[in-house]
Amino acid sequence: MTAIPETEALSETATNARRVALIVAIAFFMQLLDSTIISTSLPQMGASFGVPAVAMSIGITIYMLTMAVFVPLSGWLADRFGARNIFLVAIALFTLASLACGFSQNLTEFVAARAVQGLGSALMTPVGRILVLRNASKSELLNATALITWPALFAPVVGPVLGGFITTYLSWHWNFFINIPLGAIGLALVARFIPGDREADPKPLDWPGFFLTSFGLALLLYGLERIAHPEDGVLPTALLIAAGIVISWLAARHLRRAPHPLLDLSSFKVLTFAISTLAAGTIFRVAINATPFLLPLLFQVGFGLSPVDAGMMILAYFLGNLGMKTVTTPTLRRFGFRSVMVVNGLIASASIMACGAISPQTPQALVVALMLVAGLSRSMQFTALNTLAFADIEAAQRSSAATLSSMLQQVAMLFGVAIAAAILNLSQIARAQPALDLVDFRIAFLAIGVIGLVAALRFLVLPPGAGAEVSGHTPTN
Repeated sequence: MTAIPETEALSETATNARRVALIVAIAFFMQLLDSTIISTSLPQMGASFGVPAVAMSIGITIYMLTMAVFVPLSGWLADRFGARNIFLVAIALFTLASLACGFSQNLTEFVAARAVQGLGSALMTPVGRILVLRNASKSELLNATALITWPALFAPVVGPVLGGFITTYLSWHWNFFINIPLGAIGLALVARFIPGDREADPKPLDWPGFFLTSFGLALLLYGLERIAHPEDGVLPTALLIAAGIVISWLAARHLRRAPHPLLDLSSFKVLTFAISTLAAGTIFRVAINATPFLLPLLFQVGFGLSPVDAGMMILAYFLGNLGMKTVTTPTLRRFGFRSVMVVNGLIASASIMACGAISPQTPQALVVALMLVAGLSRSMQFTALNTLAFADIEAAQRSSAATLSSMLQQVAMLFGVAIAAAILNLSQIARAQPALDLVDFRIAFLAIGVIGLVAALRFLVLPPGAGAEVSGHTPTN
């Protein structure tokens, strides 16, 4: 008599886990789309505000810095006030700030609105992950993670194309107004379907840990962002990165000794979390995040294609990301995390290097096939990394682990773009040429691919059964 109710209960748990993950994914998509879409409309926004286009970059910088300051606080807020409540606040802040961005009349108003957007974004990503972790059993974690991973894969690819279309045929204001219906839908779904929760005994706020962690992360991210702009000067950039590293080290030292640390660093003692989040995972994410930055430049600057034609080429990359979703779970169940992350990592790295070998004379069918392979392998690796990170994390560690993961992914994202931009600039300087050429892109793709290869081989330190409880893989002796 108990078999049917137990089956129904398991089915209901799995359905709820997928529902929560899908709702969180909608919010993530809105957030990540906004981050990538804005870059296409900076010249038009500058003209509207009566300032040079280069001055508009402060809108990106203030968003990033506000996010860096408040991300470390997100886990504590989720424990103290409930993850569902903080997630609702995050979506509301982000949506209202998007409205304010669209109605901004000058640069000052826009910067203030972007700062509020950064605050909403800082709370949204780690708290969304906390909600997924709390509502998914280990057997459902792979499917749930696959759902919340797709925005990070798709938004950087479709954002610039969509932003260019909106800016050209509507106006830059609509790049922000499209967030309003997405935010409203997200708020309604969270309020209706995600259960409330909070820690029974929340810790007091670790103020020194908050200030040290936030300040260190902000300096590090700002320094990395400046690498892509060599005209700003090398010395200030180096000093910012050095100061960020030193203060982050002081923050880690404090967090290990504090009686109630803001972030529990014991997650790094879990091998699967440490490898997929801090060590090989961060290195591979550098390669993953550099590629969507390099590809549009390759097609437009290296091949001389129009933005629309370049967008069509990148569409195959997007379709590759989408196509892998149906086979990710069965592949991980069949071969396990270690084998997939090593072999697929090598394929992904080889496809990145192959991007440097194509030219305007390469048959279009071959370029499209390469984009598909690069997208497929990128999607598989991204999902595997994000799932394995939380495979062995205990319930008490979830809030800190989700926050630490978000912080390190921010570093990897900016570092990937910074490294790619630095290689392009250094190659151009070494050739003493006034403009980028195909050879610069070849060097960049080769270097980024080598970074991916090194990271892929590093996954060999994982045991064969790593994350087996999540993937369902049964390792053979």
